[in-house]
Amino acid sequence: MDPSLPEELLRLLRRQKYHMVGRHSAVKRCRWLYNTLIHNRPCYKQKFYGINTHQCIQMTPTAFSCTMRCLFCWRVQSGDGNLTWDETTLPFCDDAEDIVEGCLEEQKKLLSGYKPNPKVNREKYWEANHPKHAAISLTGEPTLYPQLGELIKSFHRRSFTTFLVTNGTKPEVLSVLEQEPSQLYVSTCAPDKRTFNKVCRPQISNAWERLNETLALLPSFRCPTVMRITLTRHLNLKHPELYARLIERAQPTYIEPKAYMHVGFSRLRLTYKNTPHHKEIKEFAASLAEKTGYKILDESKESRVVLLSKLEKPIKLR
Repeated sequence: MDPSLPEELLRLLRRQKYHMVGRHSAVKRCRWLYNTLIHNRPCYKQKFYGINTHQCIQMTPTAFSCTMRCLFCWRVQSGDGNLTWDETTLPFCDDAEDIVEGCLEEQKKLLSGYKPNPKVNREKYWEANHPKHAAISLTGEPTLYPQLGELIKSFHRRSFTTFLVTNGTKPEVLSVLEQEPSQLYVSTCAPDKRTFNKVCRPQISNAWERLNETLALLPSFRCPTVMRITLTRHLNLKHPELYARLIERAQPTYIEPKAYMHVGFSRLRLTYKNTPHHKEIKEFAASLAEKTGYKILDESKESRVVLLSKLEKPIKLR
């Protein structure tokens, strides 16, 4: 691990059930993995896109690094709990193959605790030990990892599908990716620069302009693209007409308006009153549909998310 990182930070992440991989990557159990194995309740990505929840690895190659400090983000940020470090750099670069192998190993370890549980679906448990999907989305900003394209390739060589989630502040990385993910998410969580600076708190210069450059790149991608809008009451749940302008520029395959959830370290920055009800998300999605020509295809009330697209139905990746 990077000696400049506080040791207490590593202990904190391990207490929160992060499985560290190498010097800067991590795997963590998604709560929907528990729900699908115990209660047969998959996450919305399975409903929308056909991704088996129990065969998904939630991982990151940048556990400690990000270009922004979004108020709604669940990750631990420099300054939380009197811990400080430079979040904007990745001083080490572990090999992509080693990260993938480490993720597979740690995923098996976190699954091992389910084996004796009589409530676990046995067929799903066996399948879960043979994952087929990687969500490169756990925490941090993955475009800070220099071998991101090779990481995606390494998963694809193992017949995985991949979801890459980025905040869009590194368009120069996305424009030269060696291999596209199976689906690309760009978090677009403000309708204008003022709101962006207040809500997303960028740590690099020209972050708003960089995000807009990324949005302009989206039509050039062959893979399906998604604009994810994490909506926080009293902060960015407003001005659908301005979001519509960003959507017009990006022409994403999908739009996912989604409610902020009061979890993780975001609880230090926001309150439960900032969490919108699903009804508010549906109303916002309807406004976006009216202003963009996109249609509402699906929704997940439990996750408080709505799916919009110009397609008649979403592309199933499995």
